[in-house]
Amino acid sequence: MTAFARRARATAARMHPELSLVSFTLLSHLEDQGGCRATDLAAHYMLDKSTISRQVGALEKAGLVERRLDPADHRVHVLHLTDRGDEVLAQVGDARRVAFRDRLGGWGEEDLTRFAGYLLRYNEAVEAGEEAVSGEK
Repeated sequence: MTAFARRARATAARMHPELSLVSFTLLSHLEDQGGCRATDLAAHYMLDKSTISRQVGALEKAGLVERRLDPADHRVHVLHLTDRGDEVLAQVGDARRVAFRDRLGGWGEEDLTRFAGYLLRYNEAVEAGEEAVSGEK
């Protein structure tokens, strides 16, 4: 698992020079959610607010994320991808798909199905563990 994580970080760095694995993950979450508050990011990834604040600051400085007032509550700022953030995320997504195709291209359907099943099972176990820790169901 350590080698897998190390390889993922290195791959992220090669995919786009401005985007770390953490940055990619945060941008992906913002895209998936259609925007969210920094406190929501911190809660979702179980990170300290100061850690998220530094990451978001770097993404803002790079022009990938912007803060907008929440129309329902003008005291709250919601993070959204900028057009540039959308473009960079799309570029990285395309590069990831190519990399996966290259790595898994020689695998047979049975191997791919088994691998996908193991990944789903692993992610479900992780989510169940997170829910148990947070008290969610």
